Parts: sequence; structure tokens; C-alpha cells
Amino acid sequence: MELDELVKTKESEKKTVDAYAAMQAGGSLEPYQYTAKELGSMEVEIKISHCGLCHTDLHLINNDFGISSYPLIPGHEIIGKVSQIGSAVTALKVGQRVGVGWLAGADFTCEQCTAGKDNLCQNGQPTCVGHEGGYAKYVYADARMAFPIPDALASEHAAPLLCAGITVFAPLLRHGVTGNARLGVIGIGGLGHLALQYGRALGCHVTAFSTSSDKAEEAKHFGASQFIDTSQPAILEKYANTCDFILSTVTAGLPWASYINALKPDGKLCIVGVPDADIQVSALQLILGQKSVISSVVGSRSEMQAMLEFSARHHIVPQIETYPLAEINTVLERLKKNEVRYRAVLEIG
Repeated sequence: MELDELVKTKESEKKTVDAYAAMQAGGSLEPYQYTAKELGSMEVEIKISHCGLCHTDLHLINNDFGISSYPLIPGHEIIGKVSQIGSAVTALKVGQRVGVGWLAGADFTCEQCTAGKDNLCQNGQPTCVGHEGGYAKYVYADARMAFPIPDALASEHAAPLLCAGITVFAPLLRHGVTGNARLGVIGIGGLGHLALQYGRALGCHVTAFSTSSDKAEEAKHFGASQFIDTSQPAILEKYANTCDFILSTVTAGLPWASYINALKPDGKLCIVGVPDADIQVSALQLILGQKSVISSVVGSRSEMQAMLEFSARHHIVPQIETYPLAEINTVLERLKKNEVRYRAVLEIG
């Protein structure tokens, strides 16, 4: 066979993947096809069955972070079965059910990766930034970023754990928020309702802070020991020095000084939701109580594995709404309006 004919044959063998993509910033998603690249030696092809929706997907569609390129295929809470493996992949096998979260790859050689903090890799490959994401029939990822899913977790429930679950679980694990710790969770939404479940399973006394009084019973069902309606004037003043660790899951600006006041000495306020304005706090307020404002971004591979195993063992699952992929624009509108309670999941395969 001539070289030109061989090249044409190889090109014709490449897989065409059906997906939905935003063609421009802020645009509706449209049916889209792309040609898959040749599978790398450490990569896997995954036939997607489910993909969760995240507010970050909306930010990427709108290019709110200034990092999007188009056509953009969102989706980074992915569950499916391995359909092909690269020549050097040994830890996974064809037919195995796996999940992929925010990262589809890392360099695995940098200082952060070798320290077990691959979620902080400066050369990490986000699943849907400069890479085709999970609103599609297939996705491609480094096998080391594809995590086996415990049998006890249904695929539709496992999908949101790959981002929402790890986002709230990792900081609790990392900072030893267990046992007698008094945990506060700000916001009872897609992240917060999972944080309440993890806090309860870790043995914490859990306080839910929310402006939505209608969520009080649900919050207690998910694991809150008490519910504080923060829409009431000056209510936070009554809860000074009550929390060891407060997890903020919301995107709205908050009375940060009041929440720092709610921390016990040496307490930590951890930001995992991205507020719509800069956080301003008093240095003196922090220093006098030896308090800290910290943050967390998803989790490392070891933290992801621990989260999945912990979730399966303690029956921690998100409350979900499911939709076929063809209804993606409908569910995105619901997400924009904060009407989803509490995570939306696309059924794809």
C-alpha cells in the first residue's frame, strides 16, 4: 500500500464522536461532531453513560474565567465504561466502569504531582478546557485520571461526586474535620447538601447556614444537627465561637466578618464556592483568634479514591434530576435560574 493511501486509511479509521458544544461565548449548545485523536499509550477511551452538570460548565460556556475556546464541549462529571485502552495501560481494562472529574491529565513529574498533589499540577489538563468534555458519547483521558467506581454507587449518583463530591470531601479529609469537630456549611445547594452528608458520616456536629428557610427540613435530613436561617437580622451574632471549620459553598457575597466571628479560636473558613466579589476580612480579627481563610480545589487522586470508597461505604449520594442529552439547553436554563435541586445529570448511553 502506498504511503498516501495508508494515511487516508488511518484517517478514515478515526472515530467521529457525537457531542453538544457551545460555538461561541454564551451561546446555546448545538449538536457537534469531532474526530477523535489517536489514543495515547497511557490514555483510555470511555463510552459515556452519564455526565453531571456543574455551575462551572456555565462559567466555561460564557467564558467567565477567560480560559474557554470554541467550539467548547462542557462536562467534567463523567461516568462510563472503558472502551479502548492505550498500549501502556495496565490498571484498567476494557468494560470497566470508571469516572473522570475536572482533570483528564497531569504531567505526573512536577513537584506537586510527586508530592501527591496532582490536583495542583501546573501542567494539568482540565477535562473540558482545551479538551473535549463529557457532553458527548465518548471522552478521552489519561488512565491515571479515570477512577474505578464502587459497585455500591449507581452511575447517575456517582457522576456528581466526581466534582461536587470531591470538592467538599477533600478539604474535610485534608484538615482532619472528623469526630468531635463542629462543622459549619454555608449554602444548601449542589455542594452543600453533600457536605452535610459527609460531615454527619465523619461524626461531626454539623450546622447548616442558609438564607432559604424552606430548606431547613431537607438540611436536617441530609445531616445537619441544626439549621440557621441567616436571612434573620444579626442572627450570626448568636453563634460566635461555635465552629471549628466552616465550608462556604456559595457564590454570593457574604458577611465574612460575621462568619469569621462564628469560628472558634484557631478555626478555619474554607472557600470552595467562587464568590461574585472579592473577600475582604480584617487582619486583626484573624490574628487575635489565630483564625484562617483557606481554599480548596477539587482533590488529588488519592483523595478522589478515598471519597468514592467513603461515599459507597456510607451510602452518600446526591439528590439528582436526570435528563437526556438532547435536553441539555433546557437543563442549563434551569441551572442558570438555580431551579435544580440539587444536581442535574445527563443520561447519555
